Amino acid sequence: MSNDAYLTLTGRVGGDVQLKQVNGGHALATFRIGSTARAYDRDKGDWVDRPTTWFSVECWRGLAQNVAESIGRGDPVVVYGRLKTTEWTEDGESRSRTVLEAFSVGHDLSRGVTTFSKASPQGLGARAFDDLPQPVAEANPFGASKAA
Repeated sequence: MSNDAYLTLTGRVGGDVQLKQVNGGHALATFRIGSTARAYDRDKGDWVDRPTTWFSVECWRGLAQNVAESIGRGDPVVVYGRLKTTEWTEDGESRSRTVLEAFSVGHDLSRGVTTFSKASPQGLGARAFDDLPQPVAEANPFGASKAA
């Protein structure tokens, strides 16, 4: 059994998705998600926001491309992935950062509606695949005529 920490987050995208090519051309998309819990305040007799917790999210390869084309600042999203910590040294000091490596990202449909477009297998993006002409079947695809 793996000791990795998997989690599902709901929240809003905090800024523009950043898409770049790294490690020999692999797509990497990064963004921040803010998750704000709400609690009932008995003194006020109303629901109040708790402090927002911010998470850094990274998406790789095809997911990265699809995320970059599909979500934007302020969108409500659901993100599922694995927490990972990256460590490095900068100016002689040890540094670390924990990010959520996303396996799945989608709009939070409890907050609104969305439209789905299937992505191309070549990674051209959903819009490029949907714009291709539909194939037309010939009467006899092998070009042979029936023997009399």
